[in-house]
Amino acid sequence: MHFLTKDIYFPPVEEASPEGILAVGGDLSIERLLLAYKSGIFPWFEEDEPILWWAPEERMVLFFEDLKISKSMRNVLNQNKFKVTFNTAFKEVISHCKKIVRKDQPGTWITNEMVEAYCKLHEIGVAKSVEVWLDNELVGGLYGVDLGHIFCGESMFSKVSNASKVAFIHLVKFLEQNNYRILDCQVYNDHLASLGCMEIDRDDFMMVLKHGL
Repeated sequence: MHFLTKDIYFPPVEEASPEGILAVGGDLSIERLLLAYKSGIFPWFEEDEPILWWAPEERMVLFFEDLKISKSMRNVLNQNKFKVTFNTAFKEVISHCKKIVRKDQPGTWITNEMVEAYCKLHEIGVAKSVEVWLDNELVGGLYGVDLGHIFCGESMFSKVSNASKVAFIHLVKFLEQNNYRILDCQVYNDHLASLGCMEIDRDDFMMVLKHGL
């Protein structure tokens, strides 16, 4: 495990611990965040902890052809009761992701520092959001980092049933239509697996990241 200084630098991802932690410290500056994502690294830590930088051995991703849409979800989509927009309410989306109560999680890993940092990434066109509206109310959405050929999903929220899934499906369709390679979902969870995401080796992920293979 490496301890970062003010220098904008990361060690090779192969030097991550068995748990996936590569480095500790540094900051959430635009320059460091851009280098991290382009290097297959992401920050993940809780309030009052030092910044932890991760590059796990197994990476949760979605190959677009593997997207799973249940019959009930198709019915929801066909009803057209939700309005979906892109990049119209980024700060509101990340703020909802920060505040939403999640099962089996005592708090949030989206700190105030992270909200500020990703809003700055949004201002330069790198961090992007998907918004889901019901009767002009923001009821769901997601945000992430757009690398041009890979979209690195960060978090999503839902205030009504299926809203986050609607955001996820619309994002996947957009990425597929615009020739992205994969959607990076970072680490495993059952919800993502139910949507068709799967774990691949870090080396395979890095091949897609670096060479688009």
